[in-house]
Amino acid sequence: MVTTSGVLGGTSAVLVSLFILRKVFPWIYQNLIGPKVFGCRINLKKVGEWALITGATDGIGKAYAQALAKKGLNVILVSRTLSKLQDVAKEIETEYKVRTMVIDADFTGGAEIYEKIRAQIENLEIGVVVNNVGMSYANPEYFLELPDNEKLIKNLISCNILSVTRMCELVMPGMVKRHAGVVINISSLSAVIPAPMLTVYSASKAYMDKFSEDLASEYAKHNIVVQSVLPGPVATNMSKIRKSTWMACSPKVFVASAISTLGHTRQTTGYFPHALLELAINTVRFISPRLMEKLTLNTMQNIRARAMKRSTAPKAASSTASEASELATPSTTS
Repeated sequence: MVTTSGVLGGTSAVLVSLFILRKVFPWIYQNLIGPKVFGCRINLKKVGEWALITGATDGIGKAYAQALAKKGLNVILVSRTLSKLQDVAKEIETEYKVRTMVIDADFTGGAEIYEKIRAQIENLEIGVVVNNVGMSYANPEYFLELPDNEKLIKNLISCNILSVTRMCELVMPGMVKRHAGVVINISSLSAVIPAPMLTVYSASKAYMDKFSEDLASEYAKHNIVVQSVLPGPVATNMSKIRKSTWMACSPKVFVASAISTLGHTRQTTGYFPHALLELAINTVRFISPRLMEKLTLNTMQNIRARAMKRSTAPKAASSTASEASELATPSTTS
């Protein structure tokens, strides 16, 4: 005779199995099996002759430019400082024997930036775009106490939200016409985990993640791959992490890992230890949302307190940015 407890037990077992099939196996494939065993599933050289990278003179942006050049793509480097752009272009041309183009643009500016970029890339076959440029706070801060808040918020929105939107608008029509393309948008782990005291920054990165998700759905029929990459801590000038570790890897290690996820998943941390970090944070958050919120807020408050204490010693104060980067590693408008 079938009992109620037996039915409930069987139903629970089926639901748990379905959960494992739906969540656990895809997570293992997307973060381990796919990238490690099969690598990048897209022949990037076949999607277009050129790759365009914003925020390309340092850190993750520069590493993407180098990695794509290594695969044989010509690269368009877009960033703020012309002299740095020229140095990186020369380095890439010498090492990888590809063509380069540089466009100096400050993404905190207005519409004129995009008209300038449009004019220079109009006749180029751009197969890959990496929207990496971005900016964050100098240190964690309460929303109402942001220094020069009107200017900072405007710049954050222009650099982190408007740039990715407008660059996709500029580059994607050619991809649609050729029925091929790859769009890589560099978001942040802070977009999907609690990030108090980085409120505007993390919200702007959440926009990038959501924008990427829906853009991928819209343009999949045109054979365009759109991927949102959400890095955790990476050893860059912006993060002030000077020495790479297993968790806070170098930009080259991070980008090599992130590129291997292309064709396997639309959203990725890009690097397995960062996937583990996200999993750990969200597990604690699932068990006790308030505990995770409290832990994160306390961490940010402590970083802010140390920054304020050391504000009279600029070198010491600047080091606090590396502590904040354990939860969010922003890119920068170099």
